[in-house]
Amino acid sequence: MTPLSIFIAVLAYSAVLFLITWLTSRNATNETYYSGNRSSRWYVVAYGMIGASLSGVTFMSVPGWVGATQFSYMQMVLGYLVGYAVIATILLPLYYRLNLTSIYSYLGTRFGYWSYKTGASFFIVSRVIGASFRLYIVVNALQVFVFDAWGVPFWITVASFIVLILLYTFQGGVKTIVWTDTLQTTFMLFAVVLSVVFISKELHLAPGMLAEKIKSGGHSQVFFGEWHSKLFFWKQFLGGMFIAIAMTGLDQEMMQKNISCRNIRDAQKNMFSFSLVLVVVNLLFLSLGAVLYMYAAEKGITVPAKTDDLFPVVALNYLGPFLAVIFIIGLISAAYPSADGALTALTTSFCVDFLGLKNNAVIPEKRKTRIRYMVHCSFALLLLLVIVVFRLVNDDAVVSTLFKVANFTYGPLLGLYAYGLFGRKGVRDAWVPFICVLAPITCYLLDKFSVSLFNGYRFGNELLLLNGALTYAGLLLSGPGAGRKTEK
Repeated sequence: MTPLSIFIAVLAYSAVLFLITWLTSRNATNETYYSGNRSSRWYVVAYGMIGASLSGVTFMSVPGWVGATQFSYMQMVLGYLVGYAVIATILLPLYYRLNLTSIYSYLGTRFGYWSYKTGASFFIVSRVIGASFRLYIVVNALQVFVFDAWGVPFWITVASFIVLILLYTFQGGVKTIVWTDTLQTTFMLFAVVLSVVFISKELHLAPGMLAEKIKSGGHSQVFFGEWHSKLFFWKQFLGGMFIAIAMTGLDQEMMQKNISCRNIRDAQKNMFSFSLVLVVVNLLFLSLGAVLYMYAAEKGITVPAKTDDLFPVVALNYLGPFLAVIFIIGLISAAYPSADGALTALTTSFCVDFLGLKNNAVIPEKRKTRIRYMVHCSFALLLLLVIVVFRLVNDDAVVSTLFKVANFTYGPLLGLYAYGLFGRKGVRDAWVPFICVLAPITCYLLDKFSVSLFNGYRFGNELLLLNGALTYAGLLLSGPGAGRKTEK
């Protein structure tokens, strides 16, 4: 693999990306940016959401997890199915009935000003850290395996990606992202499928033999029954269910694409079809992990201490230049969805939830557009700074902890929406920010000291459910307020 071949491949990919951008952003307005004029085709949204849901973390990490956790991740994926069904049948009808642009405006209607701003603030903090982490994982791998050899500084690599993402989301917003996500999903899946095919050939395994070899290879156990373990079925299943609800159904980035569909029926078809396809796609990633470990064992390749690196090590060093280029394109395709939807959703949330631009009839449309451009660029710069800080920290444990903290912040959103939908009373609106900060702090401390406090018990993904439950309890105990229960 030569620098020229990589450069040509990236240039060709970027050219196609910007062609889609040009086609989708012509005559775009602020409404196009925010909601795609509510004209997105459901099957395009569903297909593109696969890439947005997987992101670089799945592309890099899930195959590597197989060595330690086998196929236990499928327990979470089964939980996702239930979570997505809840989104399709409860949350999407609510969002469409209220004709929401930002999903957090529901909290203002249900509870009041401070609840609304708290929900939007938690999303912004979560998405800035989460998107930065996901993009960092991919860009750092490209830096280590490619750009360091060329003498390119890390900040220039990151800035290049951020500028490209900024340019193709700048005008069309969610309308552009719905279509560019389809391109990115295609190349990401193409890279995974080709990798499985190439490695299978190297192992002299026919397609019919591959499944049997994976099953007998010691890496394919799906269900785990030890309740102390983080891999225990109910921890994984319930965690997956509530992760789907919180990090998809209560996330502006993911829902912004769904509510860009023409109507509620299309949005529901999108959600159900997407969730079913996602099961197959995750099984494909785990199968890739199994064949990677089999290939490493047969060829005497030392599995890296950081298992995220196993896929790039094999793809870039052992399978030839063609697959190396395909891997790079797949990796880039995984990087873009990590930030493009986040950048658009962050801009939308700030403009709608904090600046009130959408419903402000006093500010001229051209000025609203200029303000939106400024917010868009500001969040792009913020993502760049956070990613560079991750690199400067240069401690995977610290970076992973930050990402975990960002995930904790979805718990208060889960509690807020659960109480809004199922609670019988209002809340003391001014207390809500304190309740929503206290709940994740409590969960973080319980997680840190769980072994000594709970006789060896280790929290898994069920921590999100606990976080939401603590928030719900805090809202319940805060006493009746002025909130209304009219928007169930």
